[in-house]
Amino acid sequence: MKKLLTILCLCLLAAFAVAQDTPQVEPMDQTPVFRVHVVSRTTKAVNYRHRGGSTTVDFEGTSLSPEIRGKAKVDSKAGRLPISVDLSRLPLPSKFGPQYLTYVLWAVTPEGRSVSLGEVVPNKDGKAGLEVTTDLQAFGLILTAEPYFSVVRPSNLVVAENVIRIETKGFEVPIDAKFDMLEGGQYTVDLPASQLPSTTADPDVPLDLLEARNAVAIAKAAGADQYAADSLKKAEDFLARAEDYLRRKQGRTPIGTAARGATQAAEDARVLTLQRKEAERVAAEKRATEERRAKAEADAQAASEAEARARAQAEEDARKRAQAESDRAAAERAQAEAQRTQAEAEAARQAALAQQEAAQAEAARQKAAADEAIRQKEEVRARLLKQLNQVLETRDTPGGLIVSMPDVLFDFGKYTLKPEARERLARISGIVLAYPDLRLEIDGYTDSIGSDEFNQTLSEKRAATVRDYLVNSAVPMDSVTARGLGKSNPIAPNDTAAGRKMNRRVEMIVSGDVIGTAVGTPTATTPQ
Repeated sequence: MKKLLTILCLCLLAAFAVAQDTPQVEPMDQTPVFRVHVVSRTTKAVNYRHRGGSTTVDFEGTSLSPEIRGKAKVDSKAGRLPISVDLSRLPLPSKFGPQYLTYVLWAVTPEGRSVSLGEVVPNKDGKAGLEVTTDLQAFGLILTAEPYFSVVRPSNLVVAENVIRIETKGFEVPIDAKFDMLEGGQYTVDLPASQLPSTTADPDVPLDLLEARNAVAIAKAAGADQYAADSLKKAEDFLARAEDYLRRKQGRTPIGTAARGATQAAEDARVLTLQRKEAERVAAEKRATEERRAKAEADAQAASEAEARARAQAEEDARKRAQAESDRAAAERAQAEAQRTQAEAEAARQAALAQQEAAQAEAARQKAAADEAIRQKEEVRARLLKQLNQVLETRDTPGGLIVSMPDVLFDFGKYTLKPEARERLARISGIVLAYPDLRLEIDGYTDSIGSDEFNQTLSEKRAATVRDYLVNSAVPMDSVTARGLGKSNPIAPNDTAAGRKMNRRVEMIVSGDVIGTAVGTPTATTPQ
């Protein structure tokens, strides 16, 4: 009995130690099952030596599953790079929530672009292997828990990542950008995990079929039956075929083939649905803008016509008053006729006064409408100024909003954009696209070091680089101009390093009638 109690105590202590070492995972029952976040991590990428032969990196688990271990062999001979991955101690994906059925291996470039390398399915001992190839040259490797194998973006559940050995061939490259820079919630589906088919499925159902069922359910939750009916129908047909194979016990190969086809088609339907929803939203916003503009033009036309009528009426009133004066002169020769004429003249005068008051009231209404239009432009200008200031320092000038891009966004003496500059310009382009009819002028400046010709060329190339990035981000080409101003218009003395750093800059002048600044209004850079 004493020995049994000792063993029991040791087991309880071991269980307590495991519980302390295992990170707490937030329960996912009421959490959206497919909400992809922008994930920023410290994973290192490797630029593998071209034709440098085989090399190895290790795998280690993150805080979500620190027990995971493994390695990846990368063979850089020619063309595509073969990758051989071996992993162990993998827990069941459902550990992180019932919606997670599998793992996916990703290659992430130093710029943050993620590429799926394939599904990783552990055996009952928690081991898994994967043989894949990639055409990437520099990349890091991460392993994520996913609802199904064909997802197009990694989730934020990164369970393992590569660790570079001392003897690894190649050189280390930091992943500066965030994994998967997404646009406004494009890959979000709010579906409670309790509504997934896999949560109530028979335990003997193959994994491929569970993934297919969940993928179709997630696509429907995203609205694919409305926005991508053909693709969803294709997925449902594949799923029905897989279910039929399961009922007829046709074996894992035919079931898996049909199920994976369903999963892929469902993911295509989901992504297509979200893209079409976004296009629909943008189109609706554009229609609303056009309707507001048409209404404003119609109101302005009506006001102009009312003003013309008021002028004509005033002229007619003046003519009538002149006729009344003539009648009163004639009335001196005939008293009776004069009294009648006088009565008519008085009546005409009262009518004229009433019409004059009506004209004044209309003029006051028009002035109020004009004041409201100015106020609205000022509100738009203030809102745009605030949004731009959240990305880069922006100041308000009579000629427009001036967004200052400091020299730190470029390498010294070069005109290529740093990653931080691309990220900020991407946010700037997103803001600008929300305000139609804006005009952007990109001005490049340098310090006084170097020849006039060098500084002029550098300033032109920096301005052109910013312009081209904005145009490539969907900003209309005809609304963006760029020019280089060399070392002219310094904003600080060039006799100190700090002053020269301030003078090496790119300024974007934002103007347009929508913010109350006429296109082409002269601007001036005031030395500070």
